[in-house]
Amino acid sequence: MREDYRFKIANREALIGVGLVIFNFIWWFAFAYGMGSKDYEQYSYVLGLPDWFFYSCVLGFVVMVVLVTFIVKVFFVEVPFDEEEEGDDYK
Repeated sequence: MREDYRFKIANREALIGVGLVIFNFIWWFAFAYGMGSKDYEQYSYVLGLPDWFFYSCVLGFVVMVVLVTFIVKVFFVEVPFDEEEEGDDYK
């Protein structure tokens, strides 16, 4: 019995998804905690928002939308969900 090729594709795409989640968390954490401080008087602002919030949440969201769209269009493939007919092996 051979392994279905769709499992290989699904595993690769799942790893890509996990990589995107890790990248998103690192982006958010670096800007939110790297630029944030307890002294709010030192904040600089972008479009009326504190810079740490703008870069971590607003710009991070835009970057992730563009990145996920690109990754899905380039690296993800259509996979049929129909079972392959190879005889009575699946019964």
